[in-house]
Amino acid sequence: MPPAQSPTGSSTDTETHVEPGADDGHQVDAHTWRDTERFVPKRVVRPLQGFMQAETSSAVAILGATVLALIIANTPLFSAYEHFWESKFTIDIGNLHILELSLHHVVNDGLMVLFFLLVSLEIKRELVFGELRDPKAAALPILAAVGGMVVPALIYVAFNLGGDAIQGWGIPMATDIAFAVALLASLGSRVPIGARLFLLTLAIVDDLGAILVIAVFYTSGIALWWLLTAAATVVLAVAMQRMRVRAMAVYIVLGLIGWYALHESGVHATIIGVAFGLITPAFAFLPPTRYPEVATKLVDEVVIRNQDGTVTADEHEANDHTLREIRRLSRETQSPLHRVEHNLTPWVSFGIVPLFAFANAGVPYPDVPVAEWITDPVVVGIALGLVLGKTIGIFGAAWLAERSGIGRYPTGMTSSHLLGVAMVAGIGFTVAIFIANLAFTGSAETNEIAKIGILLGSVVAAVGGYLVLRFTGNPEKEET
Repeated sequence: MPPAQSPTGSSTDTETHVEPGADDGHQVDAHTWRDTERFVPKRVVRPLQGFMQAETSSAVAILGATVLALIIANTPLFSAYEHFWESKFTIDIGNLHILELSLHHVVNDGLMVLFFLLVSLEIKRELVFGELRDPKAAALPILAAVGGMVVPALIYVAFNLGGDAIQGWGIPMATDIAFAVALLASLGSRVPIGARLFLLTLAIVDDLGAILVIAVFYTSGIALWWLLTAAATVVLAVAMQRMRVRAMAVYIVLGLIGWYALHESGVHATIIGVAFGLITPAFAFLPPTRYPEVATKLVDEVVIRNQDGTVTADEHEANDHTLREIRRLSRETQSPLHRVEHNLTPWVSFGIVPLFAFANAGVPYPDVPVAEWITDPVVVGIALGLVLGKTIGIFGAAWLAERSGIGRYPTGMTSSHLLGVAMVAGIGFTVAIFIANLAFTGSAETNEIAKIGILLGSVVAAVGGYLVLRFTGNPEKEET
């Protein structure tokens, strides 16, 4: 997922300071503390914000967490690492036992709800405003995504048919958006914009497919009444929207109740994040065309009160009310979808997903000869599914769609770019590991082997895709 603005808060107070090199007495107004020339904002805050706003930064954070987990898993610290994640988190009210989860499940079943909420917000944004709005423009990446899900699953099944690990067929279907987009960003102008949009749309459709697979095939023992309770929270949230209830706390409470109900129902609780993301309004409560007129009137009220250069206690209170109203109008001129996505993205990209990687990527090196684990059907099925399955499925489906006239290549993208993007889409990490945890809940050993296959296949796909795109020209760049 693409990183957004930094979550770092800032004071609204204006600080006056002297710029270095300026004449004494030449003062500049810094509207926030982070805009000043003090050491911390200049040397720490602003560089950190710059890093977080870069396209590759989220992938760097996830990669760092992954490498750290792998290092720990292959040192004497591994036992402490495992013990930490198995620590219990409990919620009791009096004598009533409400919930008990390990820290590992707090991350996987709890915090990852926000990841899937963000994914569903991106899906809805594309459906309402983006490439998926136009069926003809969306045809190519949609068909490519379907091919990129079906072929990897078939390859995995071919190697594991008849075995106990057959339920892992959904693992190689997933594409990690953060790593894939970051790799294309690292290539700069060598990759045309059309190819980047194609990959982003493809990855979003891929995520939608993975969500459906999780909901339908990795759910067992459904408790109907709990499931109906979870559905009722979604219906109630929609009703609240129709009544124009705008308090975020109401929807957070409904989401928590829905999460608990799904957790008790047997359906994976992260699906509640998907449901609430898809019902989030995509349009603002206040039309943007009305904002200038209304806001100007409110600003004029403040100006009139300050005309004589003094502010009485009554005027100060009136100004405070007016400024709160301006903030409310500004907030409601932005759609809930964009506001939630903007606020949530940095926390997911730089907090939740790296934490998930750190909690799940700690796989010790197999204590068996390389020839033994590298030929394991689970490793082979996942690795080949990601490397060959994704490439063949995406390239083949897109090529056939373009040849048959159903879809067309984006501007500037050639068949060589399509091949490179198809290989890059074989980078499966976050959702692939998530599905592996669901598929092999009863076998820790198989789960670890599956993660090795995910890491191996992702590395090979990343290197192969990078090399293909690195040596493929960009017609747009050459023409310019």
